[in-house]
Amino acid sequence: MRRLLARTTSRVVTVVGARDGLGATSIVVNLAAVLANSGKDVLVLDENLSQDNVANTLALRARYDLLNVVRGDRTWQDVMLRDAQGVHVLPVARAIQSLPRLDEAQRERLLQSLSEAARDMDVVLVDAARAGHSVCASLSGEEPLLLVLNATASGITESYALLKQMAMHNGRQAFDIVVNKVGSEREALAVFDNVAQVASRHLQVRLEYLGHIPVDEKLKRATQLCRPVIEAFPAAQASYAMREIAQGLLRVPQASDERHDVLGSVMQRLMRQARPAKNIMATMT
Repeated sequence: MRRLLARTTSRVVTVVGARDGLGATSIVVNLAAVLANSGKDVLVLDENLSQDNVANTLALRARYDLLNVVRGDRTWQDVMLRDAQGVHVLPVARAIQSLPRLDEAQRERLLQSLSEAARDMDVVLVDAARAGHSVCASLSGEEPLLLVLNATASGITESYALLKQMAMHNGRQAFDIVVNKVGSEREALAVFDNVAQVASRHLQVRLEYLGHIPVDEKLKRATQLCRPVIEAFPAAQASYAMREIAQGLLRVPQASDERHDVLGSVMQRLMRQARPAKNIMATMT
């Protein structure tokens, strides 16, 4: 299969939460804004169908998605959204979910569209579907995967269950962790250390601490305004935290060789999983 990207230096990072409401989409939105403000070209692949997805969080009007491109109804340029910070957002949820039912020509159109959309991007962030249903997260291989760990009893339990699922069924051995909604870094590190020890002992996986997001009313207010907190309230505690995490994210070593087409490899795994079906256009609604 031909390479998907003409530019091979794109960094691909998948961000996942165990369920809606743990803050994964908020972190994607804000990390994308930080990176864009620092001069990076950023593309967000939005794998979520919920009302709290990236497009809706930024008050972007997504009239179409990548499935329209796959069907031949629209071009990827028609589907691509762009926010005030210059972040590009590509809604991909329905197309990714439809992979097993796409025929060869439709899969080729999906690959070509992603290739062209991501060609000149420095960073590709994937806002993964929740509750362990993310195709992109499950097939992300050894590329960076950031798990948003909510520091509540239920959040910790659900996040550990997701760690276990991905370790046992997807073979993932390393996760980057952001601890969300904590009062201090000391609290965040205590939560992280406990989870990391249990995960190492029982799952044989390695967790790396990437940072924490403090409880901050300014973050909640920015979300209500449909703006990244770093843009609405640049001096807020949450804004400083987002900048620190973004810097740490860029320092995370890439598992693949620099010459390796990372997004291309992810998409090749997606294509290998897909099982083409005939007459799909007649069955799609």
